[in-house]
Amino acid sequence: MARYELHRVGNNGVWAITLPADALHHGDFYKMYVSWADGSGERLPAYATRVVQDPVSHLFAAQVWAPEPYAWQVTDFKPDTKPLLIYECHIGMAQEREGVGTYTEFRDKVLPRIHADGYNAIQIMAIQEHPYYGSFGYHVSNFFAASSRFGTPEELKSLIDTAHSMGIAVIMDIVHSHAVKNELEGLGRLDGSYDLYFYGDGRREHPAWDSLCFDYGKNEVIHFLLSNCKYWLEEYHFDGFRFDGVTSMLYYNHGLGQAFGSYDDYYNGGQDTNAITYLTLANKLIHTVNPEAITIAEEMSGMPGLAIPQKDGGIGFDYRMAMGIPDYWIKTLKEKKDEDWHPTSIFWELTNRRSDEKTISYVESHDQALVGDKTVIFRLIDEKMYWHMMKDDDDMTVARGIALHKMIRLVTASTINGGYLNFMGNEFGHPEWIDFPREGNGWSYKYARRQWDLVDRKELKYCYLNDFDNAMVKLIAGVYNFQSLPVVKLWEKDSDQVLAFRRGDLAFVFNFNPSKSFSGYGVLAPAGSYEVVLTTDNPAFGGYGNVDEAVVHHTESDPLYTPLGVEWLRLYLPARSAQVLRLRRSSAGKGTKTAKEAKPVKEAKVPGASKAKTATKAKVAKEAAPKAKAAKAATGSASKTAAKSAPKSAAKAAPKASAKAKK
Repeated sequence: MARYELHRVGNNGVWAITLPADALHHGDFYKMYVSWADGSGERLPAYATRVVQDPVSHLFAAQVWAPEPYAWQVTDFKPDTKPLLIYECHIGMAQEREGVGTYTEFRDKVLPRIHADGYNAIQIMAIQEHPYYGSFGYHVSNFFAASSRFGTPEELKSLIDTAHSMGIAVIMDIVHSHAVKNELEGLGRLDGSYDLYFYGDGRREHPAWDSLCFDYGKNEVIHFLLSNCKYWLEEYHFDGFRFDGVTSMLYYNHGLGQAFGSYDDYYNGGQDTNAITYLTLANKLIHTVNPEAITIAEEMSGMPGLAIPQKDGGIGFDYRMAMGIPDYWIKTLKEKKDEDWHPTSIFWELTNRRSDEKTISYVESHDQALVGDKTVIFRLIDEKMYWHMMKDDDDMTVARGIALHKMIRLVTASTINGGYLNFMGNEFGHPEWIDFPREGNGWSYKYARRQWDLVDRKELKYCYLNDFDNAMVKLIAGVYNFQSLPVVKLWEKDSDQVLAFRRGDLAFVFNFNPSKSFSGYGVLAPAGSYEVVLTTDNPAFGGYGNVDEAVVHHTESDPLYTPLGVEWLRLYLPARSAQVLRLRRSSAGKGTKTAKEAKPVKEAKVPGASKAKTATKAKVAKEAAPKAKAAKAATGSASKTAAKSAPKSAAKAAPKASAKAKK
């Protein structure tokens, strides 16, 4: 075993050595042995680019890695951010088998799924080397080393290269907010001292994360972290970063136990100006190295200026995570009855953001799936997912869950002003939770994987959710710059639980009412003809087929609203359903049904509706709609109103409705 002595360079903790070219060889393992005043110990270099764990001793060692340079196939990739549609993922738990997945398995088995799903970016977690697999990659030990438990650097590069060939950007979840305490393989006491990279006082240890906090006031620390950003961009061709734990960096108290209720809370002297300086420099560097790079801040306090360009005085992130949205949905599902879901509250939460900052909206990320919490689908259906997900099973709890799962995702995705994020598997309602192997579960991988067979089995209802998600993503991605189109509210009425808004030529209409379907419901919209382009009620998505997608809906003029350029768009709104309509710019082509040609629909069950009342499906257009047969599981009646816009309750329709259109 060869030994070489390093020499101190200055008094700032830097040591260096120059070796002959043949001293080290590809695949060699190496460590540092550091001596200090009152002790000594083995350490790994801070800039080690590959670190491997011994399968027997479980100790980590740095490894010389100098193979033939990887030959990139895609060299000029530019991310599609109009809009940005992110698929959050984890390499190790992406596989069906119980075990740790690899970069190659992800490239060959999972990337094709993501591409087929229509997402144009992946956000990969746990890339930086971390000694404890169960930390989800957040306790980083070796900042320049891609985790070797998933494979080699070349295999990671091949994954990224393949993603680029599919038009998929690759965003790295980077952790610069803290570091693991480990000393043998991490930065903790690298030279025997406590304050080389970290604070040397009471701020050294993070009070909630059992980790160490960087001292961003040291130039050497800033250089280390900035070099880290540059390295991942240039060496691996990552397209940007999601910075983890930004709130913890911004405040001396890490934002713990603090309510941010006014702007005074952002400028009270509790802000870590050194950390803010680092984040500003990081964004400047990243966008200098790659002007097309994407930077996202995971930040929950709402710090002003975080996602504003530096030329305008901001810190320079491209996006911030809309972390209040998943919290809102969880609170709604846990605390509110279906009858208390108010469209005014939903719309306000989804659009409550600063106009000069772009956000990433999402229903749930990996956070909501971790053990101790529940995914949205599991909150909706719970243990019935184990027994009632066959397509021929009419369990009403499952029907409710599937209907709301689609509506929640659609209303969230359709109100984005920057991007939309989905965590791996949630697009098809992956059951249960995430629990990495640990002593408490017998080191099991059972819940640290993805059960892709569930969505592949066409006899199960999971494919309904997946197919809807595909259609939703395709619709949004098909509108260039969708995220920049104004979100214009058309209608909201809490007593009916109906919400409508438009973006460009698309009108989004939601009926969150669990028991009332509405016939001829009036929504004020730009004049013209509208055709349905997506509905949650489509049988292909687990719906009941109560919305006839072949009908063209013509608006009705009203002198009262003519000066405003809007007319009444009257629709049939089944309970717990949503539909998206496109304003047509040309006359109807052959084969398109109008109100006069439309036939009554067959009977259909409506999930959650009252059996005592009936509902019809109306063919709504410029002419009065024909009445349909009463629905088997019917809806409640709508409250009366004297206004011209009052919807006709489906409950008022005659049980034996005539097929003739009323004139």
